[in-house]
Amino acid sequence: MKKLLTAIVAAGIIALTASPVWSNDTDELVSNNGGVGSLRGLVEISDINKSEPLKRVPRDVQPIDRNYVQQPPLVPHTTRGYQVNLNANKCLSCHSFKNAGEMGATKISVTHFETREGTTLSDVSPRRYFCLQCHVTQADAKPLVGNTFQPVDSLR
Repeated sequence: MKKLLTAIVAAGIIALTASPVWSNDTDELVSNNGGVGSLRGLVEISDINKSEPLKRVPRDVQPIDRNYVQQPPLVPHTTRGYQVNLNANKCLSCHSFKNAGEMGATKISVTHFETREGTTLSDVSPRRYFCLQCHVTQADAKPLVGNTFQPVDSLR
């Protein structure tokens, strides 16, 4: 009985907070976002939007320079279809210490073998195993928002 009551109360809270409401005075969409303006404008995230076409990734080009110290390098080739999961890591087939020289690829950094505590492992650390969390495919794409960022002087 207690679980049923909790489920009913939770469903009621979700129903009251999740549904957007139209303001009568300004014809603007009012939602429970704390008054923060959205880059989407009046479109709620749940509305179906036409997605942008996939960015064209140039084939095996020179890497784009890094903009700040400790920035993960961008990937200068496509990664579409790469399998990176608990069972396999396609990136390591070329970038591991064993295969990098033979494949002409950059070796992964020795920092990828360290645990949070600083212990060096004999294989890639689990926290660094999923490469595409930090390393993204470079593409010549326009910025999503205006940006005045300048790289540090030592990297220019």
